[in-house]
Amino acid sequence: MVGRIKSVVRGQGIGYIRDDLGRDVFFHKGDVVNKAYNDLEVGTTVKFDVIEDNVSGARAQRIRPIRRAK
Repeated sequence: MVGRIKSVVRGQGIGYIRDDLGRDVFFHKGDVVNKAYNDLEVGTTVKFDVIEDNVSGARAQRIRPIRRAK
């Protein structure tokens, strides 16, 4: 799936991606490949996989930045 970083909360190591379907998908910095968490900015285009959890909803995994925000 492809989406854009909607928000990053550096102090907590979390953020949200807006996916192509318009959903906000939660992620944790440990889900970003190659330790690229610190390179993420609002608007950065990323590829990622989604897992569905019946309790907390969608969560992004294997997040890979593909284009920096402008």
